Amino acid sequence: MTTAADGTAEPAVRVRFLGDFELTVNGAPVQRWRAGKARGLFQYLVVHRGQMLTRDRLYASLWPGADAAAGSSLKVAAHALRRVLDAHPDHPGDSGIRLVYRDFGYVLHITGLWSDLDRFQELVHTGLRAAAAGDAPLARTRLRAAIGLYGGEFLRGESADWVVEQREYLRALALRALGVLRADAEDREEFVELIEICKRTLEIDRHHEETYRALMAAHGRRGELACVRRWYELCARRMRDELGVAPGHETQRLLATLIPAVARASATGAPPATVRALRPAARRTGTPAWSPDVRTTVPARPVRRARPDNRAAAALARAADQATA
Repeated sequence: MTTAADGTAEPAVRVRFLGDFELTVNGAPVQRWRAGKARGLFQYLVVHRGQMLTRDRLYASLWPGADAAAGSSLKVAAHALRRVLDAHPDHPGDSGIRLVYRDFGYVLHITGLWSDLDRFQELVHTGLRAAAAGDAPLARTRLRAAIGLYGGEFLRGESADWVVEQREYLRALALRALGVLRADAEDREEFVELIEICKRTLEIDRHHEETYRALMAAHGRRGELACVRRWYELCARRMRDELGVAPGHETQRLLATLIPAVARASATGAPPATVRALRPAARRTGTPAWSPDVRTTVPARPVRRARPDNRAAAALARAADQATA
């Protein structure tokens, strides 16, 4: 297969792991698998292609707890995989896929392959190296492209141990890339871009406290105190309801720095104040008409000395006399 633009050959096999699994061979999607584990076997072999994987390792990953000595499940899946993908070891089809049995195990060879998994990792590592070298434009380009490829968690919906392990590794890579992009946007004071990066981060990890702090700080610099408070409350609610913990000290200190009144209310358990209620209370006697704590231009009024009021004391005395009568 060649492109119309430059005549270069396109990969015969295209695989998407990030999000919903997709396999395309010579432009045709593969949707029907002849055995239940044939697809899982192919996914595992592609991730570890070129390596000889023993039967014991394949059983431990794909059929945990099964008897590897029998070998029937693996043989059935391998046979079905060869038929679905035309992956005969001696006479591979146009896709160039070969599944070879060797030394009590299997090895998968693919001559032409494009994988979003491979490309994502390549872009992230290249971008991180560029960031470490101080090449911000190149880092920005590579990491943005990587996040664009991250269409969802690795093999979404599948729960095998090897899948979860790979999923968490790739998730950590995506968060690291977003962290570099977030710091870059903060340095350039690109507020709109920063918001988008933070939103993308929270889609991957809704408990990522550093992202909540970045949002709070950004809104705080713009004087948007209501937004500061809402981001903190969202963080605190998710941490409490879903993880059973409170926000970290650094997050609480940031809130106290930006909105001291809200921080005090949160610490005492009082209802959170509105932005209007964050204005300082009425001045006490002797407070100047304007001070850093009282931002108002209204001149101070003279303080009237309150007259003694003995009515409450008299009422209490009468009640005591009636009780002893």
